[in-house]
Amino acid sequence: MMFASQSAQVLSFVVCYELHVLYTMNCVLVFSIFLFKHSIIFQLYRGFSSVIALGASVICNKIPGLAPRQRTICQSRPDAIIVIGEGAQMGINECQFQFKNGRWNCSALGERTVFGKELKVGSKEAAFTYAIIAAGVAHAITAACTQGTLSGCGCDKEKQGFYNQEEGWKWGGCSADIRYGLSFSKVFIDAREIRQNARTLMNLHNNEVGRKVCECKCHGVSGSCTTKTCWTTLPKFRQLGYILKEKYNHAVHVEPVRASRNKRPTFLKVKKPYSYRKPVDMDLVYIEKSPNYCEADPVTGSMGTQGRICNKTAQQANGCDLMCCGRGYNTHQYSRVWQCNCKFLWCCYVKCNTCSERTEVYTCK
Repeated sequence: MMFASQSAQVLSFVVCYELHVLYTMNCVLVFSIFLFKHSIIFQLYRGFSSVIALGASVICNKIPGLAPRQRTICQSRPDAIIVIGEGAQMGINECQFQFKNGRWNCSALGERTVFGKELKVGSKEAAFTYAIIAAGVAHAITAACTQGTLSGCGCDKEKQGFYNQEEGWKWGGCSADIRYGLSFSKVFIDAREIRQNARTLMNLHNNEVGRKVCECKCHGVSGSCTTKTCWTTLPKFRQLGYILKEKYNHAVHVEPVRASRNKRPTFLKVKKPYSYRKPVDMDLVYIEKSPNYCEADPVTGSMGTQGRICNKTAQQANGCDLMCCGRGYNTHQYSRVWQCNCKFLWCCYVKCNTCSERTEVYTCK
């Protein structure tokens, strides 16, 4: 009966393919969970191995935005591709949170796919995007390893057993294996950067910045009062978002230095006359100035600001003057009525007053 059940589930993937819905990540998720949870069954029934290999190949070939090397990783590690997708989506969500009050608010990211190049202009916004997605993938892979939901990795056991006699604590528990997460993120995310140009150097630099902010911290304590036990944990991803947003605010404008023979860019330098100083490793860098994002433009990744809600009195980026780019704004009035000041009276009913308020919402023309 179990064999028949597994056969039915395998056939469901074939039906899924015939219905041409393999473009969605749902089928990838179903396939990966099935493959992960029933790996022992597939070892017993090796006759199905070719079917699974074909399924992984078909599914990975249908995911848009993957580079050839990334498709190879997908086919060999279908369980990891789901975690990678979750990490990339986590990065996009954090980008949208950090820029929710700006003209550019990341709203165009991830509409077609969470993979692949999204912004064609090498701007500060592109720098932040690449960094936050690289950080998201590293964070998600490390978390999955720690939770035991990803094969081939686990806790970082290198520190376990080390005892600090002076301070009275020891390493123990399940420390996050951040090195595995960083390594996996680097192999997958950097695999799409195959061109030898300035944009590739910019993307690789910002990818590394995103990964480097994913440093672990010592967490504890547990155990007895006499001996404290510490282990390393991942920082909250929102904290990483704030760190990268601050780096975005101080991003460095760079330009490529080209080799004398083939004229290909070899490294990036700070864009200043008569200067060959390289940017700091932890600085976000960009090679093109940002557009104003006032009008919709698919090339720059701008959705425009028409219809965006703004604050009439604010002087910041979400103020109507800045958000609407001088086009003015529309005023919408709304009335809200609700029961308020409710009291329980003996016996036995509740008496409420009726409250109302008028609110105004402003949207860019």
